Amino acid sequence: MTERWRVGVRAVAVVLPVLVAVVAGLARELLANTGAALVLVVVVVAVAAAGDRIAGVLAALASAASFDFFLTAPYLRFAILDREDVETAVLLLVIGVAVSEIAWWGRRQAARSSRRAGYLSGVARAARLAAEGSPRQDVAETIAGMITEVLDLDGCRFEAAGDTPGRPVLERDGTVVWAGRTVDVRREGLPVMDEIELPAGRDGRAGTFLLTASSEVRRPEPEQLLVAVTLAEQLGTPREVTPG
Repeated sequence: MTERWRVGVRAVAVVLPVLVAVVAGLARELLANTGAALVLVVVVVAVAAAGDRIAGVLAALASAASFDFFLTAPYLRFAILDREDVETAVLLLVIGVAVSEIAWWGRRQAARSSRRAGYLSGVARAARLAAEGSPRQDVAETIAGMITEVLDLDGCRFEAAGDTPGRPVLERDGTVVWAGRTVDVRREGLPVMDEIELPAGRDGRAGTFLLTASSEVRRPEPEQLLVAVTLAEQLGTPREVTPG
């Protein structure tokens, strides 16, 4: 979703409920307030599906305010005298906000599922390259690129040499250990003062991937860290990928 689209949907979220309420107000002799409220709920659902959480909430607020202003006595004033109209306006607001939250949650779940599918595809690709006997350096560079993407890093490179004392290490269980302390990545983010070592190969002796996250604080999910570890494990030792 582009920024331009997001701003446009938010504008529609404010304007469209007002227009619907105006039209419903002109036809109030034919359309009961409850019916008009249901139409406004449909507007909120449509906006929440097309935009983001803020757009949905804006649509809910605009719908409740428009219902009050155009469809309840005294008309064209922000005041409601009838108890049933008060209940309808409150329900309209509550339902609108709830629909927005549900739509946002569903969109996040769909995005998470898509990311997981991408992770699995990346691991499968790395494993296939290693199994097919592709040049080890090519496999390492491919895996480094995948790790960079998964963790949103500044960069990742492979070194065949061993580890360097004092550097933070991304362990096989997905934890980051630095100076004898486990880093709370979700709270502190990945270390930015030094490269992070990620041992390569299933036994951790095939070399080291060096992760750079110095330009800004990254807080990857535990699932992303484990995917990075799994990708690094796909790199075999030279003997494993050398014919004969």
